[in-house]
Amino acid sequence: MNLSKETNRKFRPEIEGLRAIAALLVAVYHIWLGNVSGGVDVFFVVSGFLITTSLLNMYERTGKVDGIGFLLKLGKRLFPIAFAVLAFVIITSFYFLPQTQWVTIIKEVAASLIYVENWQLASNSVNYLAQNNAASPVQHFWAMSTQFQFYIIWTLVLLTVIAIARKLNKNIRNLFFYTLIGMFIVSIGYSVYITGVNQPWAYFDTFARVWEFAAGGILSLLIAHISFNKWTSVVAGWIGLLGLITCGLLLQVGTVFPGYAALWPVMCAIFILVAGNNGGKYGVHHLLSAKPLVKFGGISYGFYLWHWPMLVLYYNITGNQTVSVVHGLLIIGLAIVVSYATTNLVEKPIRNRKIQSKPKLALILLGIAIPVVVLNGSWTYYVKDTQAASASVEITNTDYPGAMAMEPGKEFSTDEPFMPTVLQAKDEVPISYGDGCHQGMEESEVIMCEYGDVEDPEYTIALVGGSHSAHWLAPLKIYANENDIKILNYTRSACRFSSESYLLTTKLDQKTCAKWNETVMDKLIEKQPDLVYTPADATEWEGIPEGYVDQWRKLNEHDINVFALKDNPRAEFDIPTCIDKNGRNAEECKTENNLEDLSDEVDQLNLDNVYYADLTDKFCNEDVCKPIIGNVLVYQDGHHLTRTYAKTLAPYVGEKVTKALNHFYDE
Repeated sequence: MNLSKETNRKFRPEIEGLRAIAALLVAVYHIWLGNVSGGVDVFFVVSGFLITTSLLNMYERTGKVDGIGFLLKLGKRLFPIAFAVLAFVIITSFYFLPQTQWVTIIKEVAASLIYVENWQLASNSVNYLAQNNAASPVQHFWAMSTQFQFYIIWTLVLLTVIAIARKLNKNIRNLFFYTLIGMFIVSIGYSVYITGVNQPWAYFDTFARVWEFAAGGILSLLIAHISFNKWTSVVAGWIGLLGLITCGLLLQVGTVFPGYAALWPVMCAIFILVAGNNGGKYGVHHLLSAKPLVKFGGISYGFYLWHWPMLVLYYNITGNQTVSVVHGLLIIGLAIVVSYATTNLVEKPIRNRKIQSKPKLALILLGIAIPVVVLNGSWTYYVKDTQAASASVEITNTDYPGAMAMEPGKEFSTDEPFMPTVLQAKDEVPISYGDGCHQGMEESEVIMCEYGDVEDPEYTIALVGGSHSAHWLAPLKIYANENDIKILNYTRSACRFSSESYLLTTKLDQKTCAKWNETVMDKLIEKQPDLVYTPADATEWEGIPEGYVDQWRKLNEHDINVFALKDNPRAEFDIPTCIDKNGRNAEECKTENNLEDLSDEVDQLNLDNVYYADLTDKFCNEDVCKPIIGNVLVYQDGHHLTRTYAKTLAPYVGEKVTKALNHFYDE
């Protein structure tokens, strides 16, 4: 194939209209449907189409590709509005968003500033404790981050192709075309694979998206050689537009993309671009070329960036769970107005400046980023200073009795501020998280750590299971240090001590969790602990899961005893956030005590190696379960205990474990 130079470089207004439709779809789906539209995939195809054309035209016009200059010019176009939005997010988040989200937003603003937000979100997707974080006002920057990374990749790839083509005396366009074909095949293959085994990660993975950009690049090289007749163009164009509009309605885009399912919006975009190139009186390009859509396309980048933080603010300020038609239209209208203003008052003055010196342009772009850096840095300092001040408060049994406050007649001052604060809550994880002993999701190789009396223990207790096992390490460690007991820690996020993969949504998680459980069982049989400390149930299910019982039976076969502890209460909301919004005594932050006693069910198992314990009375009275007990915040999210409250449970954990040990080993 001989791909000659593109001779028709005229402005194609239907591309601006396509951008407008894609941006509106993104907003409409976000605001009213709570779903992903596929519009971002269209942006990726269009970017691949336009940037490929731009870079090749640069080379054919000047004989070289000025990669640094090209990226700096893109910065003139992209950075002004993006950094203005980030500054807006910092200020409004400080005043209107819950403190529980501050640390997450600070990290994501920093990631967005350097265009790696997609990797930040990918990391959170495999961080079990971060998965339930509320939507941040900058998480939509993942698409901008992916796109800017693509610009860098494309520039480097083309420079490499040019060098090879010159050395081999090959046609640049032909070699670049075959390179893009190869990238498309490799990327879509990887995308299908990683989407199948770990879709949450794949959604933000740049390499799982490269094929979408490559599709646009390939089309830019082929489009001059594609000729549809009039009616084929008409049909293809309208099918493309209809398919794009209905994509998010017919596919669960947020859970199946990018994989092969993303071919839907990608092909829709290709149909529209090809149809517009071949004309036709009744073609879709006439609609997309309408002046209102073209003008909106010119501000679609700003609209995409502004609509999401406005929506997040709306939810937080109003407390609404859904958006009415009127309010949604107001959000869209406000986003359009602000996008138009920032495009004309912020972006264009910088973009239109004729700056020949690349160092000078780089300094200007750096200067644009400084306000965001200063604001985010100041916010970070404020958060750390506040956390440090709160950490200096002395926790005493008198002022902060925690679980002891549930004892009848226990008196304490309710005038003290509760601890830990909502700003500290997310960091109140077990020490095993910090010392590398608690394993992350997707890990199958077992890590074992020892705590307590590791030299000459009287008993050995194995703490086994997921995060609802891990948060009992704090009280268990206190008990172990006081009673010559060694603790063997075997814990992994979202992987319960079970023969079945509860909770897990990805095939990779299911596979690695099953392998982890098998290996842990082998380790327990080898170590022969005196007691295996693990949850008796999972409060989001009724009764004792059969998978748990399977493991207890296997341990029974090897004369290993089990301390099965009733799971703690769970809420369907983030408790620290609720308290931050409504106050420490708010009724809406309490949960109903509907927990069942499992003692009869345990007895019916006829397993002599299982000792059942229940500490529900340290979380709930007869009617409700409280979020703050004895001036101590109980939960760091909706169901994981804060380390501080867990420590106050040490006397009660110790009492129960002692009874279990006496039950099994009393001579």
